[in-house]
Amino acid sequence: MRIQLAQRSEADELLGRSPLALLVGMLLDQQIPMEWAFTGPYTISQRLGHDLTAGEIASYDPEAFAALLAEKPAVHRYPKSMAARVQELAAYLVEHYDGQPEKLWADAADGKELLKRLMALPGYGKQKAQIFLALLGKQLEVQPPGWREAAGHYGEEGSSRSVADVVDADSLARVRAFKQEAKRAAK
Repeated sequence: MRIQLAQRSEADELLGRSPLALLVGMLLDQQIPMEWAFTGPYTISQRLGHDLTAGEIASYDPEAFAALLAEKPAVHRYPKSMAARVQELAAYLVEHYDGQPEKLWADAADGKELLKRLMALPGYGKQKAQIFLALLGKQLEVQPPGWREAAGHYGEEGSSRSVADVVDADSLARVRAFKQEAKRAAK
């Protein structure tokens, strides 16, 4: 399955081949449109001149990295604070997974353990971790036993709740409609 979260072929191609880009896109996915968030890793890689590596991002001068994200068009509405979060995520991956994000899920015994690992990531609360777990299971075939249960409602088959369910423009529209309805119901 092809990742289509950015809805831009070159950005989606990077997300499909780079677990770090996918984790960074998910981290950026707050207070901005999903497509903008998941295009962020591609924008950063273009500005660096190559694919992202956790080691490089973690060791990048914080002010220079913030400036890189703030360059027009900005990677996020809050480029300085998100630059710090991206660097924290990269540093955590370097410290705990040798800079290789795929190690997060490669040997997870079950969905519960994988959820715990995702929740330990800087910038990942329970909801973001469950959504990312559902994304791994539904689109990347990372399916340790109990992954759907650990992902909660986001793991449900046939749902249209989150980025985990976006595979094309039509599914994106369904997810947006679901979120709008949920906001209306909450009021």
